Amino acid sequence: MAGLNQPGGREKNLAPHAWPEPHWQEGAAGLLLVAAASETGLLTHFEQAVATCATSSSEPCILSCKTGNQLVLTLWLLNAVGLHRTSDLRSYTGDALGLLTGRKRAYGYFHTERFLAHLAKRGGAEHFTDALGKWTSHLWQDASQETACFYIDGHRKPVYTAHLIPRGLIGRSGKILGCRALVLLHDEQGHPRLAATARGDEHLTIGLPQILSRYEQAIEHKKQARVIVDREGMAAAFLRDLQAGGYTMITLLKTDQYQDLSSFTEVGAFVPLEYDRQGQVVREVAPARFALPLPDQPSQALPLSVALIRDWRKSVARQMTEEEEEQAEERAYKKPSVWHANWKAEPTPAAPTTAKLIPIVTTAPVADAVELAQTYTRRWPVQENVIKDFLLPLGLDINHGYGKAPIVNSEVAKKRATFEKRLGKVEQWAVKALDRSRKAGRLYDRLWKQTKAYGDERYRDLNNHQDALRQQGMEYSQRRAQIKQEQALIDAELEQRWQRVRRAYDRSSQESKKAERYGQEQCDLLRALEDLAAAERLMYELDNRKDQIMTVFKLALTNMVMWTREQYFPPSYAHATWGRLAPFFQLSGMVTSNQHAVSVELRPFNDRRYNGDLRVFCQRVNEKYPHLPDGRLLQFLVKEPPCPILHERKQLLA
Repeated sequence: MAGLNQPGGREKNLAPHAWPEPHWQEGAAGLLLVAAASETGLLTHFEQAVATCATSSSEPCILSCKTGNQLVLTLWLLNAVGLHRTSDLRSYTGDALGLLTGRKRAYGYFHTERFLAHLAKRGGAEHFTDALGKWTSHLWQDASQETACFYIDGHRKPVYTAHLIPRGLIGRSGKILGCRALVLLHDEQGHPRLAATARGDEHLTIGLPQILSRYEQAIEHKKQARVIVDREGMAAAFLRDLQAGGYTMITLLKTDQYQDLSSFTEVGAFVPLEYDRQGQVVREVAPARFALPLPDQPSQALPLSVALIRDWRKSVARQMTEEEEEQAEERAYKKPSVWHANWKAEPTPAAPTTAKLIPIVTTAPVADAVELAQTYTRRWPVQENVIKDFLLPLGLDINHGYGKAPIVNSEVAKKRATFEKRLGKVEQWAVKALDRSRKAGRLYDRLWKQTKAYGDERYRDLNNHQDALRQQGMEYSQRRAQIKQEQALIDAELEQRWQRVRRAYDRSSQESKKAERYGQEQCDLLRALEDLAAAERLMYELDNRKDQIMTVFKLALTNMVMWTREQYFPPSYAHATWGRLAPFFQLSGMVTSNQHAVSVELRPFNDRRYNGDLRVFCQRVNEKYPHLPDGRLLQFLVKEPPCPILHERKQLLA
């Protein structure tokens, strides 16, 4: 492996090469991880990444080839021996890490942290991430698969610091804390292939396209892929853009995007999907279609294929039908009053419920509902469980590196942008409201004068007509009736005109009140902006380079453990987690080495069943002939426990 100061070298220093006289060594079984890393090419990819880091800077490197190689193994195997941070090396007194890295004693905190800082400064985060993508794609490649299947999810790990850093929601705890945001990419077998570290307030819709592009660059070719993501990726424009990029997206509709079965079209027949122990159907699925509106294109919608899961184990409230409402009203009418002698308390009628709908959607034009539902529901065991059973126990939530740089306070910037946007709108609305009020006021003045003049003119004409009728000698009663009739017509006409005048006045008053309200809101917004500026705290962004490098090492260790589980462990360990596998890798043993082989005599467990599995494990390891990076064969055997004294006495008596 090339060192930091020798990018072209080929020196094999990543494995133990010499030990003193045979003696018991803690964690000797972990040598299998080193041998497996050599056989799968992980050490070669690490070598290329370190060599690239060495040539990416003009600064001289203070570490030799052998030292750099051993420090890479130290960082990679840190979590395998129960350590999570480089600072834990200060109090580490075991000999397992020294044995696995080819030293009499493990490196201390100072050298390891200095090496990690060197890698971070020389672009190690980028180079090791690319190396991880290349290695995992080669390790878990399946040539028979034409379409790749990736499960992508976000994970936030809290960072406790006195400074303000970008914050986000931590899992299902409901807490919003300063954190780092991780985007994890798993394949359909649950192997974590790639991870990216970003600010804590970055949304998954931003990190998902980036990690897909990063993985394609690492493997240097693009393959048709189906991407499964949680509800966080449920945005119409986001799905449309990824579909245009050649990806088939599978996700889950949000509950506020549909109401019930009537929200879907072309709903097919429901078929059984899952049974309980008694053989009853607890889940059934049906194909359907759904049109997702596009916000930036109001007249268009994104067509989606749907697998409608109806879960009979969970019920949700529904609206009552007309017949049920009539029956409820009839029961309420017939129910006696509490004052009635025969009244008796009865349970309130239960609200109508129906089975819960779980709509799984995809951008594929045609999809099998059963296969689509099974593909999405597989996300829990292949991603959520892997995070819980492997990545978290191996220190995924442990932070590395707390370097900070001041940045714009994103939280205050969002609020300020919202206030300023609202302030601009309110200013425009106030100007328009004042303009409408003035126009309505002028209209009111003009209409009032016109109506007043018109009324005076009509009443003068009415008086003149009354005088003419008196001169003609018409009787008083007839003249009075005719004048009242004409007056009623004039009053009705004038009332219509005065209503128009009042409407103009009311409109002017309403617009004036609007302008006053908008003016007050402007003052409140300016006050809010000043208060926001007074209370603004300086925000810092974390330097994620060290953390990304250590995350790569944790994912590489997880994949290596999964690979050794499939290759060397008994079939009953096919779904074993790190908690069950760790005791095997941490077993102590008697290490005996020569020029051609390294033999490890493992100390057995205190459990008979585990010892049986350990013998099968050793047998499978010896059948595979693993070799350490220096070319020597690695062999395992189990130390047989001594016979009990009583058993020996029985044999003598026999």
